[in-house]
Amino acid sequence: MTRICVAGGTGQVGSEVVRMAVAGGHGVAVLCRNPPPAGAPARVPGAEYFAADVTTGNGLAAALAGADVVIDCLEGRSGKALKGFADGGARLLAAAQDAGVARGVMLSIINCDRSSFGYYGSKAAKEQVYERSGLQTVALRATQFHSLLASMFGAGSKMRIIPVVKGARFQPIAPSDVAAALLGAALEPSAGPRHSVRTVGGPEIQGMEEFARQWKAVTGSRGRLVQFPLPGAMGKYLRAGLNLVPGQRHAGETFSGWLAKNADSL
Repeated sequence: MTRICVAGGTGQVGSEVVRMAVAGGHGVAVLCRNPPPAGAPARVPGAEYFAADVTTGNGLAAALAGADVVIDCLEGRSGKALKGFADGGARLLAAAQDAGVARGVMLSIINCDRSSFGYYGSKAAKEQVYERSGLQTVALRATQFHSLLASMFGAGSKMRIIPVVKGARFQPIAPSDVAAALLGAALEPSAGPRHSVRTVGGPEIQGMEEFARQWKAVTGSRGRLVQFPLPGAMGKYLRAGLNLVPGQRHAGETFSGWLAKNADSL
């Protein structure tokens, strides 16, 4: 049995990692700032929850005690969390090394090092922290999640508009498929390079308009598809196709399949 510490284990991907690891018979410690109370739907039976904060270091030692590997699913999307994202990764890995953890696996974004978009840049900076650490490390870069597209369509639909970025294509992937890849990287034999960067992409590549039509059919939205140009760093990233990895399509859940499974919550 492997002891796994999942940092950010209550988030979209982290919670999937926790469920899979527990189901696989592994010991699981969940590191999060605010652990869900006992009996809450977000709390996975069989996992231990620890209140810890990578921005201060508080609680890290207890959460990492006895762990063989740490899987980092933490996010820092704005404000102080975004600014200190890489530093938090360094603090987590230092505590992991002090605890005798052998490996660190982090969730990253495809081609994040080729984008000037702030959130993606923070992922690239954290990758560098992992590469410099004393642990054996893996940065797993994933394409955008199905839920990202669904949230964009849903937000626009409130104004009877379903936004479609002109010329943008996507290769979305299910969070559960990314979680399985993270867990696989955490559990593989230790032989190999001290640091590696890997990618995992969704099973299909289509224009954003086609994904929007699929979302509209499932939700019954009356919103009108509206194409618009996207300026700035994210627009440049999408126009260059940096969100795609055509040669690495994961045989996982398609967008339409994910929509059908999550229809009640869309």
